[in-house]
Amino acid sequence: MSERKVLNKYYPPDFDPSKIPRMKLAKNRQYTVRLMAPFNMRCATCGEYIYKGKKFNARKEDVENEDYLGIRIYRFYIKCTRCLQEISFKTDPKNTDYEIEAGATRNFMALKLAEEQAKREEEEQKEEEANNPMKLLEYRTEQSRQEIELLESLEELKELNRRQRAVDYESMLKQYQPETAEERKVREQKEDDEFIKSIKFNNSSSNKVVAEEIIEDVDEGEPPAKTSKIEVIPPKKTELKKEATWNRSIGVLSKQPLTNLVRTKKTEAVSDGKSTVVNNIQTVTESEVASSKSESSGGTSAPMAPVPTGLSLLANYSGSDSDS
Repeated sequence: MSERKVLNKYYPPDFDPSKIPRMKLAKNRQYTVRLMAPFNMRCATCGEYIYKGKKFNARKEDVENEDYLGIRIYRFYIKCTRCLQEISFKTDPKNTDYEIEAGATRNFMALKLAEEQAKREEEEQKEEEANNPMKLLEYRTEQSRQEIELLESLEELKELNRRQRAVDYESMLKQYQPETAEERKVREQKEDDEFIKSIKFNNSSSNKVVAEEIIEDVDEGEPPAKTSKIEVIPPKKTELKKEATWNRSIGVLSKQPLTNLVRTKKTEAVSDGKSTVVNNIQTVTESEVASSKSESSGGTSAPMAPVPTGLSLLANYSGSDSDS
């Protein structure tokens, strides 16, 4: 069974292609091709919109006496989908685009118009710079200022990148992670140590006592004797001034010895016994005053003779009366 679609033909050994007769066709004949609309357009007769990409059976022909740098230009004919009006457009190799010729109008295309406008402005600027040197100077000044601004913005971006590179993201993330019991204990211990070190203990006492132990060398048979050397630092002037102000405002208890506690009346006794009693009372008073003086002065005094008590004096006094 033979194949339904045969791709290869059989050529006999005596085949001669020059013997095949050639058809005489027109030089500018048209070909039927299948194409899509290259841009959005609107029919000039009925106003029908034909969107880009719609397929048509079009006729193609060569444009006579037109080319661009040796590139051939083609023309296409299509019909409106509503009124069957013929629409023609051709290729534009200079702008790599298509150009509408008749039967329709091209719809608004912002990109194409913007490119055309920019191109026109560039040409006008070049022409003005060539004719006006002041305009050229202004343009160069503006261009240099823009370059300086671009360099500054570039330096700012580099500095920002360096700062971000120095950031330790791992330590930042660890701050938000829950700490364990051991880590919390270590952290609290560290905080307590730092707090203790930050405290400064100031001695507010007015007098500072410095004690120094001195061990003297003695014989081998005896144990070393320890002697202490105590140095007393006198109070400061400010402290003495405060104490004087306090004494003026409150008052100071007198430290004078208690003298004249008992006053003796010098009277002549009638009898000898009474004069003896008065003399004994005066002696007791003088001994008490002397002992009070020694206690107030804080010094050590020699041992005194025993002082007769009141009962013994009374006994002496009664005995003198009985004797009389």
